[in-house]
Amino acid sequence: MSGAAGERDYVLGTHDEEIARLGVQHRVWRPKMIEAWQRAGFAPGQTVADIGCGPGYASLDLAEIVGPTGRVIAIDRSRRFLDALQSAARQRGLTNIETHERDLDADGLPAVQVDGTWCRWVAAFVTRPRDLAAAVHRVIRPGGVAVFHEYLDYAAWRLLPRSAEFEEFVRVVIEAWRTSGGEPDIGLNLGAWLEESGFHIEQYRPIVEVISPADAAWQWPQAFIDVGLRRLVDIGAFTAERAAALAEAVRAHKASPHARMLQPVVGEIVARRR
Repeated sequence: MSGAAGERDYVLGTHDEEIARLGVQHRVWRPKMIEAWQRAGFAPGQTVADIGCGPGYASLDLAEIVGPTGRVIAIDRSRRFLDALQSAARQRGLTNIETHERDLDADGLPAVQVDGTWCRWVAAFVTRPRDLAAAVHRVIRPGGVAVFHEYLDYAAWRLLPRSAEFEEFVRVVIEAWRTSGGEPDIGLNLGAWLEESGFHIEQYRPIVEVISPADAAWQWPQAFIDVGLRRLVDIGAFTAERAAALAEAVRAHKASPHARMLQPVVGEIVARRR
């Protein structure tokens, strides 16, 4: 999604801190992502598209999987994110990544043919997700596979024991998300849209976990809370005082010996093109 306005339109921005947060997110979710790719059959020599690639952490992993005889097509609207990906690819000596700066709402997908696609938390942000499902079908060769991770129930994200302050934070995040034109629980409809487009759903499963502050996975929601609170203040959805109170409530919860967190429910879809 292109241009300076596109950079500002990102829910959490495209600055260095957000690139770092996305790196934390990727490290936490990488094992589940790799397992999904294995189930999909991503392999050397294939061409795979990373749709909404961001700074390209998944693209780099895909480039290693498809190898020098394969190709990764990395698509994002942020020039800054794509520049970060290209820099990382050069540092690793990877020459099999091709980048496309495209707004998925305005421009759609590039005119390519691929063996598979990977898309994580992207359909939830575009304004025409049903069109995205159809576009994915058009670029995948018959027999190819599309893999998605999208939320099924974002409001399930809670602290255990419950915290009214935290649940209010999640509510405001969802409200801001929908105001910007996205839909956090897009996974509830995505499977049907893929089937309508000509896919066969091979797998449709929920991913949900309860974690503690001692778990490495805690870094992912914590990083989102830290960056997200500042973003909500920037857009006027939270006052600075309210954000500070929420941050303190999360810190106090984390220090409790009984602290747990229920993560948002994610849906994993593996769909094969007929």
